[in-house]
Amino acid sequence: MIVLTEGPLLFARFAFPPNSLGYCGPSEPTTLFEVAHAGEGAEIQQLARAFDGAFPYLQLIASVNGIADPLDRRVVEAYWVGSPLLERVDAAAMGNALDDRFRPRVGPRWGFLAETIPAGAVPHHAFHVFGVYPWVGLLRSGQTEHPLHVLDRCRIRWGTVQSVEGDTAVVHNRLLTWDGRRLGYGEPISETVRWAVDGASLGDPVGPGDVVALHWDWVCDRLSPGRLKNLQAWTARQIDLVNAVAHPAPSNVLG
Repeated sequence: MIVLTEGPLLFARFAFPPNSLGYCGPSEPTTLFEVAHAGEGAEIQQLARAFDGAFPYLQLIASVNGIADPLDRRVVEAYWVGSPLLERVDAAAMGNALDDRFRPRVGPRWGFLAETIPAGAVPHHAFHVFGVYPWVGLLRSGQTEHPLHVLDRCRIRWGTVQSVEGDTAVVHNRLLTWDGRRLGYGEPISETVRWAVDGASLGDPVGPGDVVALHWDWVCDRLSPGRLKNLQAWTARQIDLVNAVAHPAPSNVLG
């Protein structure tokens, strides 16, 4: 057995929630959870390539920063949470990557997506959610939920654990808002999310007071003050970016 390195495990923690819903990644979602929980590093390496939304961004971050492994922890952290590695991806590299991947899918609306490139688009998950998803189709398998709810659940958000009972936790966090032109944040709410399946988790146990990262209805990881600051700052940067361009991508699905 190959010991699971930190990078692949971190990737699995954040990638499992949408995969469990059938939105991205391997067609059998229990596979990712099982191999990550078992520590099958080689399997994670293979499964990660099935995430055709996330993995090309990891490859871009790694290439620009001279890192051989796209699942190096530094690369994975930059994509899901945010780090200075993103600053090294210039507009030319980002533009070429987006052009190759999305111009054929977006068609005549490519120019609208491309507005974000000189404005500061970087390969952070928040950019993909706010700046790309609304142009290319929110989710692979389609969905019937309100698009604002989908954008909110797709992003990596943060919150504070209030209580834990069994496999679930109550977390205090803020939801996205849309005023017809701009994304923002609403008043704090409490919601129940999952952190384990029958006591099995990909992360460490959480308790009241822990600040955590959330993806869909799952706790992905605990956040140190520094990681929380990075996630908040890089998310705000991408929200400000899509709010500022002439054709903000969320308007394509939110009206």
